[in-house]
Amino acid sequence: MTTNCTRHPSRRAFIAAASLLSLGTLLSLATPNMAHAYDETSKLAVNVDAKSVAMRGYDPVSYFSKGGPGKGTARFTATHEGATYWFASASNRDTFKSAPAKYAPAFGGFCAMGVAMEKKLDGDPLRWHVEDGKLYLNVQKAVQTRFLEDVKGNVAKANVNWPTLRNKAPKEL
Repeated sequence: MTTNCTRHPSRRAFIAAASLLSLGTLLSLATPNMAHAYDETSKLAVNVDAKSVAMRGYDPVSYFSKGGPGKGTARFTATHEGATYWFASASNRDTFKSAPAKYAPAFGGFCAMGVAMEKKLDGDPLRWHVEDGKLYLNVQKAVQTRFLEDVKGNVAKANVNWPTLRNKAPKEL
């Protein structure tokens, strides 16, 4: 049986509440896993650890190759927007240096779905997606699943939110 939510305001309100609940549930699921180098008091626009290393040391150029993401090394580094990126090779480092905005993750490496929801959540380099030549990270699998349901719509929301969020500490949001 199909119901028409427009004729039944209480059903429409229930569906809206359930949708918000599921977003809240995703955020609460994300919170305990925001470990590693995540600093809730940092106002930086890039998600870095205590040594200013971005992406937990993963090589951002590797996401654009057939092999997928790989760890970088402190032997090959480049700095962009105050963050130090590690690379698996001198070639990857040089590729990054030639076009850092192309390879650096969107939203400073914070969770793309989180930014769409007006939050700065830790981005997990193993929860990634490349769309239209841009790298997006998410905090965990459930959140990434939600992000992938409407990548273009979620990126559009995140793009609107990012200018306001970029220089705020996650704890302020």
